[in-house]
Order: sequence, then C-alpha cells, then structure tokens
Amino acid sequence: MSDMKRLAQLMGELEEQLVVCMRCGMCQAVCPLFAVTGKEADVARGKLALLDGLLNKMFEDPKGVYERLNKCLLCGSCATNCPSGVKALEIFMKARIILTGFMGLSVTKKMILRGMLSNPRVFDRLLEWGAGFQGLFTKPASDILGTSCSRIASPILNERHFMPLAKVPFHRIVPSMNTPAGSSGIKVAFFTGCLIDKIFPKVAQAALDIFSFHGIGVFIPEGQGCCGIPAISSGDAESFEKLLLYNIEKYSSADFDYLVTACATCTSTIKKIWPLMVNAGSSDDLKSKVEKISVKTLDINQFLVSKIGIKVPEPENKYGEIITYHDPCHLKKSLGVYAEPRMLIKANNGYSFREMPEADWCCGMGGSFNLQHYEISDDIGKRKIGNIKISGAGVVATGCPACMVQISDMLSKANEKITVKHPVEIYAESLKNK
Repeated sequence: MSDMKRLAQLMGELEEQLVVCMRCGMCQAVCPLFAVTGKEADVARGKLALLDGLLNKMFEDPKGVYERLNKCLLCGSCATNCPSGVKALEIFMKARIILTGFMGLSVTKKMILRGMLSNPRVFDRLLEWGAGFQGLFTKPASDILGTSCSRIASPILNERHFMPLAKVPFHRIVPSMNTPAGSSGIKVAFFTGCLIDKIFPKVAQAALDIFSFHGIGVFIPEGQGCCGIPAISSGDAESFEKLLLYNIEKYSSADFDYLVTACATCTSTIKKIWPLMVNAGSSDDLKSKVEKISVKTLDINQFLVSKIGIKVPEPENKYGEIITYHDPCHLKKSLGVYAEPRMLIKANNGYSFREMPEADWCCGMGGSFNLQHYEISDDIGKRKIGNIKISGAGVVATGCPACMVQISDMLSKANEKITVKHPVEIYAESLKNK
C-alpha cells in the first residue's frame, strides 16, 4: 500500500472515531496536563475538536495543529474515564502519523528515529560510547538515587537530575539466552526494553534471578530492538514498522509460552499498539505473527502472580521499612494491571506496604513530552513527589523504567532520600535467603 493510500485510510478511520466524542468534558477532571495549564486546548476534548476537519486544518496551519497535538502525555487517563468510550490514544497516534506523513519529520527526529533508534546495533554502539564518556559532561546529583546533572549549560539537560547510562548495558552482560523450562514447566521470552537495558540492567538481572528460582525457562534473542513507541508517538510510521519487523523476526521463530517484559510501556506497545498499527496492506503472515506474540505478552508482575502463583505471606509485616507504589499509566490504564505489582511487593515481608494518595496519577514523564515540555512535566512530577512524601515511604516502587527516571529526577531535585525500585527488585530480594 502506498503512503498516500495509507494516510487516506487513517484519515477515514479518524473521522469515524471522532464522532463518538460528545464533548462532555469528563476528560478535564483526569487530565494531568489540564490540571497544570487549565487550557481547553490541552485536554482531550480540545484536541478532538481540533482534529474534527483535520484535512482542512492540515493545509491551513499544519505546524500549529502538530504542536497542539503533541502537547499530550499519552497517559490514557482520558480514554480510561471516557463515558462514550472514545479511543483517544488511538486517535492521537493516527493523527500524528497523518500530520508527519504530510509535513515530514524534522531533521533532529529523523536523525534520532531513523538514523539511530531503528538501527538497533548502531543505537547500542552509540549509547555504549556515550556511557564511557558521560563522566566528562555530568556530575553526581544524588548518591541515594544515583542521579546526575549536567556540568555544562544545556537546553535539554539543564536543571534535570537524570539517571546516567549503566557502565555495562544488560545486552553485554547477557547477550542472549535459551534455557529449557524447569520445574514450572513454563518458558518465557524476555523483552528487555531500551531503558532497562541501558539504564537499569539490575532490573533485568532481578527478573532472571526470579525466573531461575521458579524454574522458568528463558529465551532472549541476541540484538533486541526498541519496541517502537518513541517512533509511533512521533508519527514516524516508517521507523515503527521497521522496528516491528525487526523484533517479529527475532521472536516469531522461537518456542515459548509467554513474552514477558518488566517495562509497562513495552508491554502496552507490544500487546496493543503492534496489532493496532499493522496496516491493511501488511501480509497475512505478518498479521498472524504479530497477533500470536501480542496474545502471549504479559507484564512481569501479572505473569508472576497469575501464572506462577506468587502470593502475599500471612501475616503481612507492619513494622518493616515503609514502601509505596506508583501505578504507571501504561500498566494500570492501558492494561488494567494494578493489584499484581502490589502483591509482588507484599511478598517481601521485609517491607511494610502503604498506599500513597493518587497512586495512579501520572508522574509527568510521557516519553518525548518530558523533553519538549519539561517545565510542565516538572510541575506534574512535583504533585507525585508530594503524594510519595505523604505516604511516609523510604522506598517507592513502580513497574515502568520511564517512571523510575522521572520520579528519581523529582526526588533528587527535592533532596528527598527516597529510593526508587522496580517491584521485581523488591521481590527478588526476598528470594535470596530461600
């Protein structure tokens, strides 16, 4: 299918979906962006109104439409709480593809998405090189959180406390793996994800420790690629499709029961966006492979609780270090996974679990939103940090590495000595003495 036919198809789908919105404004109450800016244009209803008649607006002011449409966290709060069932995230992604197809990618995005991200080996080498030299440009910001800040004035890094790249990425520690199912009788394919591979390899190692303890076979293909969410969020269908094909080739020929990830965003992308964005011109074979993998995909918390049967010990420890949990948007709102991470945390009897207020309120990361609108991202993040502090926790866990990066930034800048961990790290700790 040609690019123009694909865009025409998406335009038709978009027009059909837009009529569902009743303009009731329910999305205002749950939109973290609107809570900060108070602007109608920033809430889902305002964006949907903008997209009504997109074909005309594209020719009148394509840049203005694109900028307003991209001022969105893609957190899914509006879609989850919409009484009419408007698929806002799907609409926004399709609209971004249409606009990008009409306008083209910026030079910067083309370099990052098509020159780096969609070429996994090049991307890995560049980030490994960056890890070796990052000490020249960064300085420690928090010993507890392991964050850094920039030594030089930078429009991107200025004022941020960011997680540095790991000295050794996970794909160098474990280039590949293919072990048979043990006592569990289950074998999983493990999708590492970019942030866990390059910033949080300890999370991946904790997952492998858990798999080993429970007798779970593991398949990890050599040279995994990005799940594609940065590309599709930017409207770059070309890079997304390239990464989709790359990953499908890596996993479709292997024999496994479930594809498991420890990244909420990767899970949501593989399970929902991969099949959604396989276009009508794709071969039946590709559609079949994507559907097969999508159906098998589970978040690691959900997998361990529902398939392995991890349970909360009785009675729970009420006197250990207090730990709380932040619900990643892509995990709770997109996939409905929220009880399982809490069960995994509570399985470690060394902690006392305590809920924070608004546990499912967005942390403000939003992927590229954080890069383009850092001041707003920072304001949203401060609300999250306030709620973490209210819980009295010394540790905050979350099932998304992007949320880990954002929360670490906010805690470090606030000089709060609260550790950020993934639920699998908490659970893996409890297995060491067993």
